[in-house]
Amino acid sequence: MSILIIAEHSDSTARPSTLNAITAATKLGSDISVLVIGKDVSAVADSLSKCAGVAKVVVADKAEFEHQLPENTASFIASFAKSFTHIIAPATAFGKNLLPRVAALLDSQMISDVIEIISADTFKRPVYAGNAIATFQSSDALKLLTIRTTAFDPASTTGGSAAIENADVSSVTAFGKSKFVSAELTKSARPELTAAKVVVSGGRAVGSKENFAIIEKLADKLGAAVGASRAAVDAGYAPNDYQVGQTGKIVAPSLYIAVGISGAIQHLAGMKDSKVIVAINKDPDAPIFQVADYGLVADLFEVLPQLTEKL
Repeated sequence: MSILIIAEHSDSTARPSTLNAITAATKLGSDISVLVIGKDVSAVADSLSKCAGVAKVVVADKAEFEHQLPENTASFIASFAKSFTHIIAPATAFGKNLLPRVAALLDSQMISDVIEIISADTFKRPVYAGNAIATFQSSDALKLLTIRTTAFDPASTTGGSAAIENADVSSVTAFGKSKFVSAELTKSARPELTAAKVVVSGGRAVGSKENFAIIEKLADKLGAAVGASRAAVDAGYAPNDYQVGQTGKIVAPSLYIAVGISGAIQHLAGMKDSKVIVAINKDPDAPIFQVADYGLVADLFEVLPQLTEKL
């Protein structure tokens, strides 16, 4: 078996999700290649070549691949990947945007959000917002998978010595019907939400965007990332980047603190794999307490300032 991982990166560094994808690939075999596609991505390739478990790093470096627009990269990946048995990408916005296009071009079914690899053709993934786990067996010659990053530990960034080679991109042309216009990036000293070991999330009960500052103060004391429920995001209390849940980001930190979050199924699907869950809510019947390891029935506006002061 030969496995191809599509690397997610920021042109200069590999995203943590790529390391999780490498670990997932090792469950299938040892013939693992990582495709780094973009413009001026030699630094990413160098770092990934040192990762344990990687046999080869292939670099597809061309101006048309800048910003990794899936409209430009999908057709190249589809033609390049035909010699592999498995294609893996992280189940992030990057992978969800790219791999379905590749699957369509290859006329192959994609299996999304894989949480366990049983064998070369059998995989597990959550369905019904994580309330059931389905087992899939694929008969396709080429299997395309997006993997849930929280289900696999990141690969070691040392210990590897993979060969680096350049792919032939001479025939690549831009799609022409779409182009990159701009990107508005949120800059924060806090850790990235999907990679943080501690997450403090606020819900609709926080009441306003101004009140959300008490969530951020607690997070800063703990060196944590800030999250939010969909209700809080829809109400304008927090930006979309903060949303945790089925339609937001999937997290599994060592500690998850849910403040003023009732515990709708959609939200639980994004955080219930956290190692320790702490819930603060004044409603003793809130569903969040059913998954919480520790629960505090109290008014968040009274408790959070006290907790922050104690910390």
